Amino acid sequence: MHTFLPHDQQMELGSILQFLDKKSILVTGGAGFLAKIFVEKVLRSQPNVKKLYLLLRAPDSNSANQRLQNEVIGKDLFKVLKQKMGANFSSFISEKVTVVAGDITYENLGIKDPNLKEEMLRDIDVIVNLAAIVNFDERYDVSLYLNTFGAKHVLDFAKKCSSLEVLVQVSTAYVSGERAGLILEEPYHLGDTLNGTPGLDIETEERLVQQKLNELRAEGASEDKIKLTMKDMGIERARMYGWPTVYVFTKAMGEMILLHYKEDIPLVIVRPTIITSTCKEPFPGWTEGIRTIDSLLVGYGKGRLTFFPSNPKSVVDVIPADMVVNAIIVSMMAHANQRSSEAPIYQVGSSIRNPMTYTLLQEVAHRYFTKHPWINKEGKPVIVGKVKVLGSMASFRRYISIYYLLPLKGLELANTAFCQYFRGMYSKLHRKISFVQRLIDIYQPYLFFKGIYDDMNTEKLRIVARESKVVEMDMFYFDPKVINWEDYFMNTHCPGIVKYIFK
Repeated sequence: MHTFLPHDQQMELGSILQFLDKKSILVTGGAGFLAKIFVEKVLRSQPNVKKLYLLLRAPDSNSANQRLQNEVIGKDLFKVLKQKMGANFSSFISEKVTVVAGDITYENLGIKDPNLKEEMLRDIDVIVNLAAIVNFDERYDVSLYLNTFGAKHVLDFAKKCSSLEVLVQVSTAYVSGERAGLILEEPYHLGDTLNGTPGLDIETEERLVQQKLNELRAEGASEDKIKLTMKDMGIERARMYGWPTVYVFTKAMGEMILLHYKEDIPLVIVRPTIITSTCKEPFPGWTEGIRTIDSLLVGYGKGRLTFFPSNPKSVVDVIPADMVVNAIIVSMMAHANQRSSEAPIYQVGSSIRNPMTYTLLQEVAHRYFTKHPWINKEGKPVIVGKVKVLGSMASFRRYISIYYLLPLKGLELANTAFCQYFRGMYSKLHRKISFVQRLIDIYQPYLFFKGIYDDMNTEKLRIVARESKVVEMDMFYFDPKVINWEDYFMNTHCPGIVKYIFK
């Protein structure tokens, strides 16, 4: 067995299938995109796993079971496992998967069933925290309680598990904010900020949220007003300390809280970049929900996006979901039972090993949707043109006002003069502009992103895994160097989003 020392920790790598054998694993955020892929992978590769506890937000176990059927095992993702198991599929799932109705925003993960809770505290070996609110413009209260305090509740639960070997926190590489240059796999400690503004205190943030909510309720504010105020507050607090969105701000605070309170709990932090559809397993192209760059591809393929602000040379750091899941599995085995005050951090992406540019993304999207146009509601193919690339936010704003806002103003006047004759055209143009403006506002930090994510720890993990001779790297692959991006986007990812996302 080979060992190496990231963060002064010795790491031993053995067989992953052996590690998973008879293990009990808790997965939070059980109906999420990565969680499903993780569950499917473990069940398919090691059917002798003892138990997968899937924590799902639900009022009771019946609703939780309903969610398991509809949102997890009912998905196409499980078709390979279904074929493999045949008639035994249902009994296999009920034996191996225990659905837990709960919520990580509460103490003890909101688990109401005392017997189930005792069983979990006694049996769980591994916890993978995948519960997160990933909306870039989510309400601050919702994000803070889930992404930050939720992580603390998972840690508190982990400390009570008598046979816990490792806790994996799945974060995001974008906790780095809008930094340029090489971004290292470095930790964030309590009070750290990206712009040097002092005074970030997580308890204070919670107090401010509560104060604001109490004020709003005292005023008798409508739910819509509360929602909007909370969204604005999230952006304002994030930007005050240098983070571009409430999502990455609350995920960064989640990391801080875990590192501060972990004591000697074996903790691993995995930071994926932009996650795309599966490249290989269980089959290529499975995806779900509109993820970061998919909103651009969907907007373009449907003819709603004809121009795009981005630096064409900018690297878009993407990584297929199955590779992220494999990196999680290998890292949890590598650090099981390694008690120390440190926590290894693994950035899982492609920008340093196999970079892909926005230019390539735009070219492939144009080729794909020209060859396979989207058929709209009227049954007509949507003809896509070459995307006009605007190299800066200033040129984007200029373009929008000349080509969109002026005509919109003109249509508005004409519409009034001609008794709403142009209403349809006006509202269509208005919708198109609001769609693009909202997209740009949220994604602006990523479109002109100048950072490259270092993955030295992840590369060391790959090297040691390859050299160990016992790690099943053909099964738990996570090397982005093997991907031909042009081929992947043309033949795997674009067909995948058309099949699973286009509605």
